[in-house]
Amino acid sequence: MTETRRRIDIIQDPEFLESLAAVPLEELRGRRTMCSDLDVELSFYRRMIHGRLDLLAFELRRRAGEEHQSLLEALPRILSEGAYLSQPGLPARSLSLDVPDIPSPGRRLVDRALEGDFLARLPSLDDEELRQTQAFLDEVEADVSRQRRLVHDALDVLHRELTRRYREGLADSGGLLTSE
Repeated sequence: MTETRRRIDIIQDPEFLESLAAVPLEELRGRRTMCSDLDVELSFYRRMIHGRLDLLAFELRRRAGEEHQSLLEALPRILSEGAYLSQPGLPARSLSLDVPDIPSPGRRLVDRALEGDFLARLPSLDDEELRQTQAFLDEVEADVSRQRRLVHDALDVLHRELTRRYREGLADSGGLLTSE
């Protein structure tokens, strides 16, 4: 039986970054690719959650009389401007605008957050349900951001090791043009 571990679990394992000097170059590049791919996926999840939080925040402001448009009328503005600000912000990284290859939904919090149908039911939810949904999405956003921070930290360590090898002549940078 083959054990399948989630990429975030592999990256969080202390062995992932131990003794990197002894790790073959191709394995090191593979780990970096794994981290980069997961970063794109986690960034996609964060953007999806932020969109939902922006819609919820608008609906709460609308109910409080601070907004005068309907949710449908304001939808283009909400989605283009956004209002959700995560605390503290993550460092900027260049991201692909492509939709990442997302694994099938499972039992993760983010799966529950993105599959929920609260957007369709938004007008019919009472204020308490809105606040509970907002609290849940805030929790999921914090979890995804924590995972993304771990991935960034691992990427930084892997980049330092790769840079060291190229600088010290331990790896052939000419191979980068053909292998990456």
